[in-house]
Formats: sequence, C-alpha cells, structure tokens
Amino acid sequence: MDPATSSAPINGDCETESHSLWSWWPSWRPTSMSLLKTVETKILACKQPSLSQALFTMKATSATQFPKTPLVMVHGFGGGVGLWIRNLDTLSRSRPVYAFDLLGFGRSSRPPFPSDASKAEQQFVNSIEQWRQSVGLENMILLGHSLGGYLATSYAIQYPSRVLHLILVDPWGFPEQPKTQPDDNPGQGAELVKRPSPPRWVKIIASVVSLFNPLAVIRAAGPWGPGLVNRFRPDFKRKFEDLFDDDTMTQYIYHCNAQTPSGEVGFRAMSASLGWAKLPMLQRVHQLPPSMPLTMLYGQRSWVDSSSGYRVVQIRNQTHTRVLLINDASHHVYADQPEEFNRVVESICNSVN
Repeated sequence: MDPATSSAPINGDCETESHSLWSWWPSWRPTSMSLLKTVETKILACKQPSLSQALFTMKATSATQFPKTPLVMVHGFGGGVGLWIRNLDTLSRSRPVYAFDLLGFGRSSRPPFPSDASKAEQQFVNSIEQWRQSVGLENMILLGHSLGGYLATSYAIQYPSRVLHLILVDPWGFPEQPKTQPDDNPGQGAELVKRPSPPRWVKIIASVVSLFNPLAVIRAAGPWGPGLVNRFRPDFKRKFEDLFDDDTMTQYIYHCNAQTPSGEVGFRAMSASLGWAKLPMLQRVHQLPPSMPLTMLYGQRSWVDSSSGYRVVQIRNQTHTRVLLINDASHHVYADQPEEFNRVVESICNSVN
C-alpha cells in the first residue's frame, strides 16, 4: 500500500528560513523536495505494513496488532525514514512503529539553527517533544541511531516519563575528545577491541566540517552531486541491493542532503569535529533515571567506539543497562544485519509489554 502524504512538516511553525542566499542553487543542483518525495515513495512501496505519513512521519502497523507501547525510531545524521525499510515489517508485527525525519533533515522543516551547541541540541529536542504531542503518544520505546541516539538520550533526560525503554544504536557524541588523537583513527577513544578506521567518506567530511557545513560538497557539486554520493557511499547501494537493482538508495541519500542546509547546521554547531560532540553525553548520562532501562547496540565492525557503552554501564552502576554487539555489522547496524537487529529490538520491545 502506498503511503498517504501530507505537506505538513515537523515544527511547521518554525519554518522561517531565508532562501535568499540559496535562491540560485536549484538550477545547479538536480534536486527538489518533489524528487525526494518520489524516491522515498518508491522505497516505502516495497514494504507490506499499512503506512501513513503526516508531519513527515511514517507509521507502520499490522492488521493483527494488539495495543502495545509504540516503538519510535530516530535516524542519524544525513538520513531519513526510508533507511528503516528493512526493519518495518518485523518490528510492526505486534506494535505500532513510528519513524520521522529529524528537524532539518529529509522532508521535515528546514529552519535556521543557532550556532550555540546547547541551543542547537535543545531545538532538536523541542521538535521531538512537539512531534510526540502532535501524534498523541503518551509514552514510547525510543530508539535512536548515531546522531539520533545522542538526541534520543537528551530527550529521555528531559522527558523521562515519556520513555519506557531507551535503545541506542551506534550512538554518536558520547565520549570526550582526548587531548591527543591518532591521525589515522579520528573519533575514537580508549577501545576494548581494535576498531576499523573510519571510512573514507567520514574522513573527507571531517576534513571540511570545521570550515563548511558537513554536506556542502554535495550541494557544491551541482549536477555531479548524485555521482559523488554513488562514489563515496556505494555501501548504501550494496546494503539494499536485494530490494533495488538501481541507484534508488543513493539517490535517496542525495536528495535528503542536497536540500537547503538546516539540520546539518545544527549538527555542526554541536560538533567539535565529526567524531566528537562539544557536549559529550557521557557527562550527562547519569541524569537518566536509574529505573529507565537502557540498551546500547553496536556493530562489531563499526568505527564508533563501543567502549563508551561499557562506560555508561559503569556510570549507571549496571542498573537496567546492557551493551550488545551485533556481529558482522558496521555503523548502519539495522541495514547490515537486519534480521539480527530486528530480533534484538523486538525482544527488547517485548520485555516492555
């Protein structure tokens, strides 16, 4: 069933960005919100659940569902709801599953963000709470990947009564940046096991993030932008090759990130460099209620350091906190090993109700 669509964005009342600076770019960049919508609709058409979209939100349900706590999934930097396409069928078998485009990403509103790290983070968190109120959820199982994991943790600290279980998947922004950092392994702290060096696309973005918005190169490339994404992110095509035999997924990534920069401006404000947060979450994770269950999932082959997860266990005195490694998975755990990821997440959800 094709998803119904709505033009109402998340935080539509905040959509006050100025387009004057970028008014000439659409003729140079082969992208638009309409093209993004077209590619996203093609992706979502692959799946079986009943899907509906409002506020650029995707809700997956099953006809045999019993009332259970909804699972809410928050994507990472540069992503969108379409990336969860391997997970919706399984995870929505027994409970509603919601996924939305973060403020400033995908098809959500693209307002300006402040340059202050704390204020930028708060703008993201406020938008999540406004989204919850608009959808009418009393509480949820909250899952966040990468940047989404960082923001999900911040949200859970501020609105603990709304989160029955927090699931963090390869979360960004937890460790503190060390005073010295090996040149060949940025974004890594003390490791329990040897981790792969960050992929080339991470290093390239890291090299320009201090001077430009992280994805400026995609927009600056104009008509060569889609080819650039294909060159530096061929992994996205491989991860979904059994669903699409063309460039659908890399086109989706391109159109998500070639629009007017917004969420990435907020991310840049929050980042000391791509691998580090100005306000590391390890300094605040103790503010989560001890009674709130927390599960942290890491890809065994991910460049994100899983030792932060074990540090969280220590900080919380092992109370309701688990760290799990998914074998043969890199940073995008949900797409690399979708069956195991779905099994683990479904088990966690069933432990709630």
